[in-house]
Amino acid sequence: MLALRLDPEIEERLTRLAQKTGRTKSYYAREAILEHLDDLEDAYLALRRLEQPARTYSAKEVKRALGL
Repeated sequence: MLALRLDPEIEERLTRLAQKTGRTKSYYAREAILEHLDDLEDAYLALRRLEQPARTYSAKEVKRALGL
C-alpha cells in the first residue's frame, strides 16, 4: 500500500488521463514508478561504485583468468 500527495495540477492531469482511457489512476502511478525504478537503482549503484571503486583488471588479466 502506498499513499502519494500530488500537486492539484498533476492530480487533475492524472484524473483526466484515467477517465479518457478507462484505466485507474493507480495503474498510471504504478506504470510511472516501474518505468523509472530501474534507472534510479542504476544511478544509486553507480554512485556507490564511485564512492567505493572496485579493483579493475587489464584485458590481459581477464584473458588469462578465462584461459583465452
